[in-house]
Amino acid sequence: MNQTCSIERIELYEIRIPFKIPFTISGGTSHYRKSLIVKLMDSDGCVGFGESAPFEQPFYSSETIETARVILENTLIPKVVGRTFRSIEELNRVLNDGVRGNSFAKASIETAYWDLVAKKNQMSFVELIQTVLASMGVPPEFLVSYSHIESGVSIGIPENEDLSVLQRWVDEYVEEGYRRVKLKIKPGWDVEPAKAVRRQLGDAFPLWLDGNSAYNLAEHQEIFKELDETNCLFYEQPLAYNDLWNHYKLSKMVSTPICLDESLKSAFTAECAVEMEAAAVWNVKLQRMGGLWEALKVYKIAVEHGIKLWGGTMPESGLGAVPMIALASLNGFHYPSDIESSSRWYENGADLIDIQMDENGLIEVPQTVGIEFDEAELYRTGRLIRAFSLTK
Repeated sequence: MNQTCSIERIELYEIRIPFKIPFTISGGTSHYRKSLIVKLMDSDGCVGFGESAPFEQPFYSSETIETARVILENTLIPKVVGRTFRSIEELNRVLNDGVRGNSFAKASIETAYWDLVAKKNQMSFVELIQTVLASMGVPPEFLVSYSHIESGVSIGIPENEDLSVLQRWVDEYVEEGYRRVKLKIKPGWDVEPAKAVRRQLGDAFPLWLDGNSAYNLAEHQEIFKELDETNCLFYEQPLAYNDLWNHYKLSKMVSTPICLDESLKSAFTAECAVEMEAAAVWNVKLQRMGGLWEALKVYKIAVEHGIKLWGGTMPESGLGAVPMIALASLNGFHYPSDIESSSRWYENGADLIDIQMDENGLIEVPQTVGIEFDEAELYRTGRLIRAFSLTK
């Protein structure tokens, strides 16, 4: 497989797609999907696309759209344009050399490079991921890919914390076919809505709760003991974004498993989490991990140690979701994903690539060569910020 690409030109775009309903989590509210789209152009005319999708404010991660734009323009793109890379691994070494963090910014260039490699080799993202994982020594049984992924809905906190609105949303999304319901919670909005939705769904329907790091162990442990009554699949990232140890301690206090999201930033963190037994469930997000290469290393660690996985988005646009859909189709992923149809987030036709879910809650895994994308969508939804070339 040829992984060599010579990057002659890079274009950076900003897109802005309004959400149908403002999306509120414990840290804040988003009204738009603002993202940065990177377009890599190889010397042979091949083109690859990637997305950087932090929020506009730093309530999920330390990065925002503005900080990602600055680091891309001033640091990451100049490190890449005009250079030849012989492998995906080499590109990742260059992106990480001298640049701590900034995973969301790195993810756009990194996944765009995967798109280039896929197109050069006439491969789908699934085929490329399987090939790379095999080279990493992942056992064949964890390279199996399914033609569809299960989609679960992620429900934010309603305006004015109106429980009747939450329950109406739950009814609508279950009727549409979503295979799982995830509720965003925060202190003061947790026990009552969780118990109400569990009664609404019945005991068997998959449900989990996402705290987005809003809780602390000393003050809130009794809340999670009470939430055990809701029979959730797990509690997603209830404690601080940089905390593994207290997640381990909470796991010993409650009967519901703990899932890592914000804390799980790298393969190194994954190894620490395994050693500490911090959580039995992990969420994989390409944005948070800086792209596919790091996510594949995390996948390998997880399947080797019996960790249950599921795939998530921020949400990205449909363009950014394609690589995650491919990865989440592997049978090492256990739970329904946070990858949802475009119509869940945006008005019809607003997304860069339309992600569709059928009435059974299934999303088809793209089998196209790389990311099949109409570039005119970039100009419809956004603007060119800056172009970089060999001459800078």
